Amino acid sequence: MDLVLLFPGQGSQKRGMAQDLVATFPAARDVFERGDEALGVSISDLAFAGPDEELTLTHNAQPALFLHGAAVWAAIAAAAAGRVRAAAGHSLGEFTAYYSAGSLELSRGVRLVRRRGELMYETGRAQAGAMAAILGDLSGGVEALCAQATAEAGEVVPANYNSPGQVVVSGTVPGVERAMELAKEQGARRTMRLNVSGAFHSPLMAPAADGLAGALTAAVLTDPAFPVYSNVTGQAITAASAAERLLHQQLTAPVRWTELVERLAADYPDALYLEMGPGNVLAGLVRRISPAVRTQACGTAAEVEALLQLLS
Repeated sequence: MDLVLLFPGQGSQKRGMAQDLVATFPAARDVFERGDEALGVSISDLAFAGPDEELTLTHNAQPALFLHGAAVWAAIAAAAAGRVRAAAGHSLGEFTAYYSAGSLELSRGVRLVRRRGELMYETGRAQAGAMAAILGDLSGGVEALCAQATAEAGEVVPANYNSPGQVVVSGTVPGVERAMELAKEQGARRTMRLNVSGAFHSPLMAPAADGLAGALTAAVLTDPAFPVYSNVTGQAITAASAAERLLHQQLTAPVRWTELVERLAADYPDALYLEMGPGNVLAGLVRRISPAVRTQACGTAAEVEALLQLLS
């Protein structure tokens, strides 16, 4: 059975995440212990017990999700050996995908995503920004909508092409608010402001670019053992140099998740797609993009045990 690994991004974190996994699988427990040691703070305590307002902060949520995905991978790696054909992740999850492919060492990887979260948080505090989800089809398309909102109120761009009928826009607060108004006028079923600390995946994140470049260099990426599909291009990446460049570009570029999944599904139509983290957000998006693809959640101890039974 071929496998494709999918790693969720910020927003999927929730109090109690990975706690049962760590209690059940020694390899998963080791991942969190090593992550805490590398950071010098107990991300595991935040992940397991909160408080929610602390766990939700960008510089805490990102390493917590990275460690959860890494812990799931540790629990299934032996059984999955030789079966994984590719991996991908949504925004932050792309970093975890590279970890699963052997491109990042755990301690360096968790420090990298912690620094990424700090840079994004600091940039958002220095220049207020916002993000909003737009659900439903737009009569004129999201690009034209953002261009009009930018001209009328302030810069706003498409940030996440999550699935047909679900996009996220990002930019200045007035720009995003105007985009939400225009979206309703153009047929959107619903618009919703997101609880984030800045305008992620937009040009407003540019002040964090130099810091992220330094953190990526310090992390020392190597070539992945299997292809990792890029958020920026939707293409399969097999070289460390391309991975580092695209992970840097991802900071200010939109997440092209729909295009990425379409390409994955075309390349691996018969694989089982595993969501490696809390929840099943990505599995739901994949089913909307490519309904024929088989998906399975793999974030809790029970879900991991079910997969191990299937693979055996």
